[in-house]
Amino acid sequence: MTSPDQPAHPAPADTSLANRYGAKKRRLTPTAARTAVGIALAAGIGFLAWVSTSNSLSGVTFKDIGYSTTDSTLAEVDFQVTREPAKAVKCAVKALDSKFAVVGWKVVDIPPSAADGTPDGGRTVAQRVTVRTESASVSGVVDSCWIPGDGQ
Repeated sequence: MTSPDQPAHPAPADTSLANRYGAKKRRLTPTAARTAVGIALAAGIGFLAWVSTSNSLSGVTFKDIGYSTTDSTLAEVDFQVTREPAKAVKCAVKALDSKFAVVGWKVVDIPPSAADGTPDGGRTVAQRVTVRTESASVSGVVDSCWIPGDGQ
């Protein structure tokens, strides 16, 4: 016997997984997947090209040559800078401790020079910079170099 409040045939319990957890996610078509991979690959190659040329866009390149520790409060960094001989350059040089923390920092002015008879026409100059440190350093590097007034 059924009561007036109870339906004669109860609705079947809907226990399918799709109703319980939602419909299956749609996968990308093979064409869409290839397109997405192609776009990601092109973006990656573009990023690598930008990173590899960003240092030379300003017309200034640098190369770390050597490093020595005079004592626990001084470090010497040797490096080369290549730029147009008539251009003045600034370089940020840093000394690092064993945990790669910066323990010394100095901005160095490199004046313009005259073109000379060297193979590169005086574009490359060698520099030795003494950097004061707050504790013992284990390495020294050039962080960046730029032409003053060149947007930096």
